[in-house]
Amino acid sequence: MSSPVLSIENLSIDYLAETTVHAVREVSLTLERGEILGLAGESGCGKSTLAYAITRLLKPPARVTSGRVVFSSREGYDVDLSGLAGDDLRAFRWDKIAMVFQGAMNSLNPVLRISEQLEDVYLTHRPELTKAERRIRCGELLERVGVDRNRLRAYPHELSGGMRQRVMIAMALALEPQVLIMDEPTTALDVVVQREILLEITRLRAELGFAVIFITHDLPLLLEISDRIAVMRAGLIVELDDALTLYTKPKHPYTRRLLSSFPSLTGERGGFVRSGDLASVELDETEQTIEAVEMESR
Repeated sequence: MSSPVLSIENLSIDYLAETTVHAVREVSLTLERGEILGLAGESGCGKSTLAYAITRLLKPPARVTSGRVVFSSREGYDVDLSGLAGDDLRAFRWDKIAMVFQGAMNSLNPVLRISEQLEDVYLTHRPELTKAERRIRCGELLERVGVDRNRLRAYPHELSGGMRQRVMIAMALALEPQVLIMDEPTTALDVVVQREILLEITRLRAELGFAVIFITHDLPLLLEISDRIAVMRAGLIVELDDALTLYTKPKHPYTRRLLSSFPSLTGERGGFVRSGDLASVELDETEQTIEAVEMESR
């Protein structure tokens, strides 16, 4: 990790409904090359909204009200994503930054074979490839994520949940992007399959050298695979630290409550947290601001 591949600077996003919702508020983050950055927080805190803003997939009534996202290519040039549009934006997506969406069954087209959906990436971004070359690459993609290439002729409903998620990861890696955003990729999978997917992501990251933004509400999962973790609440990044420090010495009351919400292996209430007295934690200025915003919105 030598230089940032992605820089988010004071990014704010609102949903312009009858009452304006401040979904993301002045978020600043950097993603280093080859890093796995975990983004944790409860449902509705703004994690997915932030991811959609990075990939320019937000739709009305969502609107970016301030800030910018800058991609720094390994080739030595910077791209302000807010300045991309039309063909330039379509060429940038999947090639430089790819995303694995939550819910693989909803992301895959149920009436198209896996081969057709994988080949579509190459048809759009690598039109110079022949049909035979596309088919060979698709087979290699599936094998890279641990799925037999014979599954190319299968429909999504013929695959297990874990296989469908692997297909989505393969599709995202088709053009070997420099940044991979994963929005709760292990949701609805059993713990054994979750483990397999996480090991696969770690192996592929080491093999291909891409950086990952891994989004989930499962903080213990992030502690296992992340280099750094950002904790998000009510649109704010309330804590950002390396995984070990955040686990052993959490600074923010909300981070401590997240850690204490998971069952202990020893059976002791709150035993997941290695240090600190949860009962004596006082709300700091940031927490008080969040509470005030939530009370005002109610």
